[in-house]
Amino acid sequence: MEPQTPESLDLNHRADEPQKPEPGEIVAPPEALPPGPADKESWLRWMFLGPQGLRAGWSVLIFVVVYVVAAIATGVVLTTLHLVNPKLGFTPRSVFFNELVLFVGLLVAAPVTALIERRRMIDYNLGGLRRTRYFFAGLAVGFAALSILVGGLAAGHWLRFGGPTLSAAAVLGYALFWGCVFLMTGCVEEGTFRCYLQYTLTRGINFWWALGLEALVCAGLAVRHKGLEMWGVYVIALLGLVPCFILHRRAAAHSAFWQAAWVTSTFFGFLHTGNGGENWVGIFSAAAIGFVFCVSIRVTGSAWWAIGCHAGWDWAETYFYGTADSGLVPQGHFLSTAPAGNPLLSGGSDGPEGSLLILGILALLMIWLVVVYGRRTSAQSDRAPEPAAR
Repeated sequence: MEPQTPESLDLNHRADEPQKPEPGEIVAPPEALPPGPADKESWLRWMFLGPQGLRAGWSVLIFVVVYVVAAIATGVVLTTLHLVNPKLGFTPRSVFFNELVLFVGLLVAAPVTALIERRRMIDYNLGGLRRTRYFFAGLAVGFAALSILVGGLAAGHWLRFGGPTLSAAAVLGYALFWGCVFLMTGCVEEGTFRCYLQYTLTRGINFWWALGLEALVCAGLAVRHKGLEMWGVYVIALLGLVPCFILHRRAAAHSAFWQAAWVTSTFFGFLHTGNGGENWVGIFSAAAIGFVFCVSIRVTGSAWWAIGCHAGWDWAETYFYGTADSGLVPQGHFLSTAPAGNPLLSGGSDGPEGSLLILGILALLMIWLVVVYGRRTSAQSDRAPEPAAR
């Protein structure tokens, strides 16, 4: 090693200092330099990937696009085969094939999205314990809840009963056909809203995103509709505002779940505004029962109770009692009924869901869920449904 002289020490010192530009040379400031490859890769990863894999917004976009494409393709095929025809009315055959279009869309979109996200299908609120028991319990509770509502309407003389409308030979056939239809309806609507969307929004939403989505839904409704039924959506949106903001300010555990429930329930009510014969109570009750189904996920650990309750409710309403269902009048039902008196109490053309008496039924369902399942939640439902992507 050569001995260091003062001159060499000075040279070493100057070598570590920034080089001075030559006279007339233009040098861009450090912040103006373009980002390197590592910076671009980091920015792209942040944009598309979060702590739990693909960000929720991109996941929902992929799901919706695949869902719509698959449903449209299925609809084209079934229409070509003359199996889908809007002129057939609310018959079990027409509803079956209409629901089949959406069911195929869901069956394609959910696995594709799960594959991209590297998740399992049961991650979308389909896991948990005692799934079969919860499904059949929900089925029974759905039928019982609708029966209590119909009984209350009849006791108040807001609903009039007629006799059976089917022959003995047709009763069982229609019962099974409508049963298949509404099992598919429960799977489609709960699979879309309480399974995929509820799970995905829970892992990626906060209060401000939820508020923006609520504002978007309400603004779209204000442009699209001019009737009073849209107030059902506005009411559910306003009711969720303060509780979700309080949860946000307190940074409460599982606040993202309830903010997601606020959004999915409001949007569920929004979609019902497209049905003919709906009133604002019916729209509100559709959104509110969507929230009840979200509560069932928290206390049971899965959406199976909600799927069963949805199917049992619709089957009792449409086939067994023969009432209007969300403003749609069925054909091929067991009993016949007709509303009477004030539409706010009878439900009018909306059916039992459009009666103010449904508020009491929704309260009973909430109490049932909390009392029966609230303290027996499985370990899966005790933790937030936010597993990291594998």
